[in-house]
Amino acid sequence: MANSYKRVYLHLVFAVKNRDAVLDKSFRNDLFKYISATLTNRGHYALAVNGFTDHIHIFFDYNCRELVEDIVREIKKTSSNYIKERKLVKGKFEWQSGYGLFSHGFREKKAIIDYIKKQEEHHQRRTFKNEYLSLLKSFDVEFDDRYLFDFNLTDN
Repeated sequence: MANSYKRVYLHLVFAVKNRDAVLDKSFRNDLFKYISATLTNRGHYALAVNGFTDHIHIFFDYNCRELVEDIVREIKKTSSNYIKERKLVKGKFEWQSGYGLFSHGFREKKAIIDYIKKQEEHHQRRTFKNEYLSLLKSFDVEFDDRYLFDFNLTDN
């Protein structure tokens, strides 16, 4: 019987509930390392994990052995517990329901990694809302504005 070969790169994006800007720079890198380890423990490989104060980008080599919904649920659950147990934010912490998921080819790998690594720089010039809408449009994803992340009025 012939072997099966595959390489699937996925770019996952999700936000803090109500887009609260609570992901402080003082703990973000440790949180991103924790998320990378969560992926590794599930047999995937994180290529880049980064974000800004209110959202996260995760680019990973997907092993195709579990449902994406299960991966996202586990990342959100374990990272939320990580934040709560260490009391990294004041008050209640939650990730917003939903996420964006985009696939990329091997030739795009370096560009996507570079893009994700430069999140703080990008968000000096561009809001998360603009970034997210741009991703949806560039991947020709049909969406309903009513069901996007909750964006603040200042996110124009």
